[in-house]
Amino acid sequence: MLAINPDLQHEAFFENLAKNEFSRLADKKHVYLDYTGGNLYAQSLLDKHFNLLSKNVLGNPHSSNPSSQKATQLVNEAREKVISFFNASDYHCIFTQNASGALKIIGECYPFEQDGSFLLLADNHNSVNGIREYCQRKDGKFQYAKIQYEDLQINKELLSDLLTSSSPARNKLFAFPAQSNVSGVKHDLSWIKSAQENGWDVLLDAAAYVPTNKLDLKEIQPDYVSISFYKIFGYPTGLGCLFVKKSKFNKLIKPWFAGGTVTLVGVGAPYHYLAENHERFENGTINYLDIPAIKTGLEFMEEVGMERLNERTSSLMHYLFTGLTKLRHDNGKEIVKIFGPKDRNKSGSNLILNIFDEEGHLIPFEFFEEMANEQNISIRSGCFCNPGIDEINNCLTNDELSNYFLSRDKGNYEDMIAFLKKMRGATRVSVGMATTKNDLDVFLDFVKSFSNKQLSDLKVSQTLV
Repeated sequence: MLAINPDLQHEAFFENLAKNEFSRLADKKHVYLDYTGGNLYAQSLLDKHFNLLSKNVLGNPHSSNPSSQKATQLVNEAREKVISFFNASDYHCIFTQNASGALKIIGECYPFEQDGSFLLLADNHNSVNGIREYCQRKDGKFQYAKIQYEDLQINKELLSDLLTSSSPARNKLFAFPAQSNVSGVKHDLSWIKSAQENGWDVLLDAAAYVPTNKLDLKEIQPDYVSISFYKIFGYPTGLGCLFVKKSKFNKLIKPWFAGGTVTLVGVGAPYHYLAENHERFENGTINYLDIPAIKTGLEFMEEVGMERLNERTSSLMHYLFTGLTKLRHDNGKEIVKIFGPKDRNKSGSNLILNIFDEEGHLIPFEFFEEMANEQNISIRSGCFCNPGIDEINNCLTNDELSNYFLSRDKGNYEDMIAFLKKMRGATRVSVGMATTKNDLDVFLDFVKSFSNKQLSDLKVSQTLV
């Protein structure tokens, strides 16, 4: 467990940043603790981008007219900035609708049908989990590498065995997140090289990692990387990117073509030539009005400083983790259970927890979030599109899950709880550049308000118990 140290890093800098760039939080008396769900945009980003839009005439790219050329210039500058920011000169930067759109490209185009195998960590976002459907439909095989129940970290021995086993598969893809979008655990990036040395291509989901950590793609070199920009600096939403290592670009076999992705198409003779760079996967008209805001956002992140931001958010999580673990009912029972490692030094800017009454009964996360809403505190509850973590935390067995899914054609969250008589979900709290010490103190006081309470005192709906 971390030593108790209430000092927060770079306090003056970030308090000033919150005042100048995120004053709407204080104006609304809003405690925002859902940065992993979506980062907040700084006011200066809006001002600069809207000024750019108001001062220029921008038209659809792929033309030589002045408005098209100006838009093309701004998009190219944004792409170059992304490549520079992530030190990714060995990669193609493909703009996508979001991180999920980036991952969909991998699912569609990775050659699983050519004797393919897909290995993925049990701690993955559903947009990575969903790639298994492409794998199956192409007659490839997939397998999960379980994580440890105690700390939600990689089981090193198991994963090593899976990566080094003499698989006959010709095309092998291993996928894992740099940081869990649920527990905040930062998975060891040295697995990238280890997997590649054993013949695997590696897909790194970096969406939860890059908002508070520097990702250097010269230092580590996965074959494919997915990123979402609003997770980093808040605006614009609806834009992400897929980094594809240039040496692995032609391994992705695109099953169709669209406007903007080809150099030539015939109708009388049904042939086509795909573009030889990022354009191959940027279908139709790109978001040329918002893409320039990416450059502005990354410049802002450089002004903040990724190292400084990492130190700040690490100290915030230290402060929050320490405060939560100290909370007790008068009878000595814990109010909070935090899932994941006790040593948070290898964890990022988010954690998950459950709240318990003085008799040790779980307080449903729906009720906890409802009470937080009344206090104008933004947190997030549920399974966070990561069923693997939730199944581990709530001790759901493979047999129980199979029995449920095989007993019906459709289902939902509430139906599964009723069937299994086991809880699903938890509460996630995440911090970011606009988080202040006061925000955390307000949240800690809110959690403390559940001390010495019973479910009957709280008037929790019977439908939630």
